[in-house]
Amino acid sequence: MSMSNTYKQGGAGSFGTLVKIAYRNIWRNMRRTILCITAVGIAVFFIIVMQSMMGGMNSGIEKVVRVFDTGHVSAASTDYEAEKEYMPVQYPVGNGGPFSELEAEIKAIPGVRAVFPRINAYATLQDSTKKHALLWGLDVEAETALNAFNLTTQGNGLLEGRYPAANANECAIGIGMAEKAGFKIGDRIPLKTVSAQFSDKMWSPEITGIFKFDYLKYDEDAILVDFRRLQRLLVLGDATQQIFVYAEKETQSKAIAAQVQKILNGHEGSDVVRDWRDNYFVVMMQQSMAIFIVIELIFLIVASFLIINTVVMIIHERIKEIGMMGSLGMTRGEIVKVFFFESVFLSIFGSLAGVLLGGIVTGVGSLFPLDFSAMSGGFKEYPISATLFLEFGPGILAMGFFFGVIIASVCTLFPSLKSAFVEPVEALRR
Repeated sequence: MSMSNTYKQGGAGSFGTLVKIAYRNIWRNMRRTILCITAVGIAVFFIIVMQSMMGGMNSGIEKVVRVFDTGHVSAASTDYEAEKEYMPVQYPVGNGGPFSELEAEIKAIPGVRAVFPRINAYATLQDSTKKHALLWGLDVEAETALNAFNLTTQGNGLLEGRYPAANANECAIGIGMAEKAGFKIGDRIPLKTVSAQFSDKMWSPEITGIFKFDYLKYDEDAILVDFRRLQRLLVLGDATQQIFVYAEKETQSKAIAAQVQKILNGHEGSDVVRDWRDNYFVVMMQQSMAIFIVIELIFLIVASFLIINTVVMIIHERIKEIGMMGSLGMTRGEIVKVFFFESVFLSIFGSLAGVLLGGIVTGVGSLFPLDFSAMSGGFKEYPISATLFLEFGPGILAMGFFFGVIIASVCTLFPSLKSAFVEPVEALRR
């Protein structure tokens, strides 16, 4: 059926008629239509993949920060925070009070799931090609039961052997340290550290396990030991250097942090309590997300220029048809709507194609991690895992679809208006 018959029989000027004309017009030149759909589809696909990758990176950094650096809420003394880069052990949290008392009070806060003590201290290794390491004291059994230390397998990260037993002269080391220093299970690591009384402490724990967390800082530098054993070695008494609090829901962390601060203030301690969202890398990543959204919009607008050029070309090629539309009684507004609806159809079909392909790729990427060990290998001080899971969800797909339709359609609105300024009589003469 011709455009004129469609216009006459469909109820001249009705919305449905204009949509029907626009839909039929887009199939009159298949090559041009396929090019437009492909351009928008590729743009939407990359927007979805980029958003999914950024979401995965953001989620991965947040997990690393919560598991290794802050918990949901962390507490340490003001003096420790001031000299944190040296990891001093002479400034216990809670004014040096017994951890068991602080633990009981903090556990009573609504929403608290677990409370753990931790100690970080530097150690100098002797008779080893590796000279320095991080002594990492924690309640191994309790923490590995709650947290997934391996960020890829979501397990406890143990590759060989077992983690050190409570109060035992034992340790576990990362796969990176084992490979670089040639350590194996059963070996002893002679080391020296400094206690809270500023005395040198010599120690030779036996290696009982080798772990892999996919976090280079710990895989290469950490010697994991039982908290109580390290507490006694560093002469901390019943105190702890840091307190990590884990919430039932991460959204409760700010309220819990405020309550922990009140408890520590009551113990006359000069302590710093931090919410995990205040971590520098978490804040930086959240700010980067806004920048990437702007980049994605620019990318989509550039891709939309193909539709813009197509609409302009269609108006030029179909100048006589525009004249015929006017002679049939179409108003300028109706002619504009026809060309605009054509661009909307192209945007919808292109966005659907991009969403389909992007959904498949991100769905697979959410199940099987991408290995970025070569890229992240040089960034020990950044909370970056060696692997990345893409984020998959209807929100990302819906955002990509609506961005594709809205941006591409808006970009073609102005060239569509060009058709309104074509005089029917002049158009029919060409």
